[in-house]
Amino acid sequence: MTILNALESAVALIAPNQEVEFVNSSAEQFFASSSAQLIGAKIYEILPPDSPLIALIQQVQTRGSSSVSEYGLTLNTPRIKKNLVNVQVTSIADKPGHAVLSIYERSIADKIDRQLTHRNAARSITAMSAMLAHEVKNPLSGIRGAAQLLEHESNAEDQKLTQLICDETDRICALVDRMEVFSDNRPLEREAVNIHKVLERVRQLAQNGFARNLKIVENYDPSLPPVDGNNDQLVQIFLNLVKNAAEAIVESNGEIVLSTAYQHSVRFAVPGSNSRTHLPLVISVQDNGDGIRDDLQDHLFDAFVTSKQKGSGLGLALVAKMVDDHGGVIEFDSRPGKTVFQVMLPMAASKSGSGQGSER
Repeated sequence: MTILNALESAVALIAPNQEVEFVNSSAEQFFASSSAQLIGAKIYEILPPDSPLIALIQQVQTRGSSSVSEYGLTLNTPRIKKNLVNVQVTSIADKPGHAVLSIYERSIADKIDRQLTHRNAARSITAMSAMLAHEVKNPLSGIRGAAQLLEHESNAEDQKLTQLICDETDRICALVDRMEVFSDNRPLEREAVNIHKVLERVRQLAQNGFARNLKIVENYDPSLPPVDGNNDQLVQIFLNLVKNAAEAIVESNGEIVLSTAYQHSVRFAVPGSNSRTHLPLVISVQDNGDGIRDDLQDHLFDAFVTSKQKGSGLGLALVAKMVDDHGGVIEFDSRPGKTVFQVMLPMAASKSGSGQGSER
């Protein structure tokens, strides 16, 4: 009990008859009630009867689910204001019909905020790229043409300046060309994609190029079902993430870990929307570099945000857009010695005889 009371998350044990049998200290604070008031009360007396949390408890108690989770639930009780929370309900093997309810407040709020920030960054850069392609490239071509005309009538010293003008306009045009991919609004062509083949391709490219001196560890779930996605874009997403990981490593014992996993019964809800997206496939890219500076973390997926001296700051903005195009979510956690980017993607619809593994 001492250990449970030390947890920041609210924990409650719900009996088969819906009575609360135990609450920890955080649950008392969350529900603004003492354990004496909560223990013995019915859960639907503490929460509104139509609360989605009650449905999750019933799913575990009556339908045989071992564990279910919901991200982005808004809970209302008579005693507390609205809370955006992450909820997990788990069964207990030696107590049939009982369910352990765990509620997390801040972590999921941060996750949802970050999800929305990444999507807004992708949309902002889309609008910017369309504007730049139209408003910048045409004048640049005129500037370059004028510099070439001047070059024919200039002396050797002035020709260095006209060549500089041409080189710089070419560089800006190349940058705009890179940004034009953000304004491609055509529907994404999707199919069932074996994510492990994608990661194998990324590993080969990395170890034959920018990560040739680094150790790449693969930690895969072999039964992972296929992703509903676009193969080429998935290669680009994870190639960018692995390249960033490689560039973040300065130690001679640098290591990048590629992982895949299946997260059961986890759905994401965006505030203001009634829809919930099931994103069970989790692909992680981890490095043991110095970590991401604190002042960059809140804006990491914005365009032109970079810590690299020669970086354009478009790589992660492009990753955010492509993940969003897939209906997925990208998030990260960073501290010195360990930075992890996680991409959560939808599963392809099952087809008889196809896929990487069981649908679970």
